[in-house]
Amino acid sequence: MTSEQSSSVRIRPFQPGDLSTLLPLNNSAVPAVNELTAEELLDLVNVALVCLVAEIGGTPGGFLLCIADGADYQSRNYLWLSERLSNFAYTDRICVDETQRGKKIGDALYAELFKHLSETGRCFVCEVNERPPNPGSLRFHKRLGFEEVGKSDLGDKAVIYLRRAPEPAA
Repeated sequence: MTSEQSSSVRIRPFQPGDLSTLLPLNNSAVPAVNELTAEELLDLVNVALVCLVAEIGGTPGGFLLCIADGADYQSRNYLWLSERLSNFAYTDRICVDETQRGKKIGDALYAELFKHLSETGRCFVCEVNERPPNPGSLRFHKRLGFEEVGKSDLGDKAVIYLRRAPEPAA
């Protein structure tokens, strides 16, 4: 499941030693994602369908955490999607080190996810904040083929739900 994007970027599965690097990446991405403790992030990794890590020059510089439908996960956004869809892979979070942005690392993470799940028939879903606005993430996901399937005002924030068709078998 490893893919090389360039000589210095490698996409690979999460390894236990990644936690200390990925937690600060996650928490520096707030409010695009919610802040987590080390225990909360590890709990998410343990419930995940897959957690992919972008290794840049030998150091984790980004990650994508994806949860399957039917998981015991109480996120408001995950529950909204679960009520409306089945057989999905939910991108709970994608984070890239601020110093590495603009280098197509998010594209590489998603490309590996699509490849990894290409024969499962799972659609891909996520949400992007509308309030506070995250127009860069919305453009990024739409460029990857995600389309809006709904919106929700959660009081403290508002989100746009997105879906991408299943990846055809290779």
